[in-house]
Amino acid sequence: ESRAQPSSGAPPARDTRAPFRFDYERFRRSLRHPVRGGRPGEDPATRARRMKIKEMMKFAWDNYKQYALGKNELRPLTKNGHIGNMFGGLRGATVIDALDTLYIMELEEEFQEAKQWVEKSFDLNVNGEASLFEVNIRYIGGLLATYYLTGEEVFKSKALELGEKLLPAFNTPTGIPRGVINLGRQGTRPQQHFLYGMSWSWGWASAGSSILAEFGTLHLEFLHLSELSGNPVFAEKATLSLSLSQVMNIRRVLNRVEKPQGLYPNFLSPVTGSWVQHHVSIGGLGDSFYEYLIKSWLMSDKKDSEAKKMYDDALEAIEKHLVKKSAGGLTYIAEWRGGILDHKMGHLACFSGGMIALGAEHAQEERRQRHRELAAEITSTCHESYTRSDTKLGPEAFRFDAGSEAMATRLSERYYILRPEVVESYMYLWRLTHDPKYRHWGWEVVQALEKHCRVEAGFSGIRDVYTTTPTHDNMQQSFFLAETLKYLYLLFCEDDVLSLEDWVFNTEAHPLPINHTDFKA
Repeated sequence: ESRAQPSSGAPPARDTRAPFRFDYERFRRSLRHPVRGGRPGEDPATRARRMKIKEMMKFAWDNYKQYALGKNELRPLTKNGHIGNMFGGLRGATVIDALDTLYIMELEEEFQEAKQWVEKSFDLNVNGEASLFEVNIRYIGGLLATYYLTGEEVFKSKALELGEKLLPAFNTPTGIPRGVINLGRQGTRPQQHFLYGMSWSWGWASAGSSILAEFGTLHLEFLHLSELSGNPVFAEKATLSLSLSQVMNIRRVLNRVEKPQGLYPNFLSPVTGSWVQHHVSIGGLGDSFYEYLIKSWLMSDKKDSEAKKMYDDALEAIEKHLVKKSAGGLTYIAEWRGGILDHKMGHLACFSGGMIALGAEHAQEERRQRHRELAAEITSTCHESYTRSDTKLGPEAFRFDAGSEAMATRLSERYYILRPEVVESYMYLWRLTHDPKYRHWGWEVVQALEKHCRVEAGFSGIRDVYTTTPTHDNMQQSFFLAETLKYLYLLFCEDDVLSLEDWVFNTEAHPLPINHTDFKA
């Protein structure tokens, strides 16, 4: 927005448009199901399991509140807080990540505690380098979801204020944003004000490149920022369809650039708009790019046909080049490095069973059946990675080498940090098939978490899933409250609780509404 004064002495023209207002009541009436469900008469055993998961959430929250409120995560063994360097001076990551889960689980008192922290203590006037991706999926996603669930204005205004601070990351020659943004504000620290809005790429990202999963995982949140603010700049940044003089659209860059065998490598230069190296993975670095293609289409009420086509084409290339079957009959998605396959799958890639199942529901008949089977097979492989460990929790990555299948073979890949991707797929597969094995598998995870990760003051990740006396890592990740416990809870809910007909989950499990209609008042 230009702050320049008109050069003549004439008074500036008045903006006569009515101020934009998002019609929340109309939005709530458009939902096809009550947010927290409404079907009576469920099986008492299922309810008891759900109540257990609710108790785990309360335990995780209460300990965070007691020992680490306002810090980003709880360190449960030392009973203190952790700040870390991912969020650039922002605090309370666990509060923002937990809000919608507390609300959905009807933990009313705890929700009010979290809301009060947001109102009184959540400071956006901070300085420091933040991950654009992490701030977007956790903070923007969490605030947006909680606004849509509750209608409380504080969550909307914080989301919009924070969203504006992320926009300078897009000021690159191609409009592909860099990975890191300085959130510092001009005027708050004069000696550093020149940093405001400067962005650069993570030092470890290949040669200053942008990461596919990061710049490809903005679309859902920025579309909603645009919807709520009445300001198209957010949508323009997400799809980046600004005028050519400003930035080029992310999808246009991706459609134009040559894709090796139809695959999308993980690193793209924000300066030249070309691939920096040919490493392809459906796990970390690539994962949520594919997820947001199918979810953008679903969120648009199936109108965003460009996203659907990009998803279909990408999945076809993945099926053709990366999907493999092990000697023992396990289907997995390998990684691809310049044409050479690496026969390993990361825990992060285990979300793909749920994604492929979700996409299969909307595919043509022959493809639908094939994708349903593929989704079930991948989810089953990820389940094997859990059952083949002594703790019944899965490692960070597992391999398919001679003699070892669905197991970590390297010491550095044997840890479990409370990740959600496997139970996320169980939740989708349950909702889409109602095969009881998915609830059974989910309950196995609950029992393993209770046995190996629950400590005196919260939940902790473990350093080695292949020993029954694991060492704890002293970290209760915020995504454990945002995702792992939410997906487990939903697995034991009726289908109308956060119905897939009304909501799309962002990659941090924050529910954003499907755009059934237009809500401008």
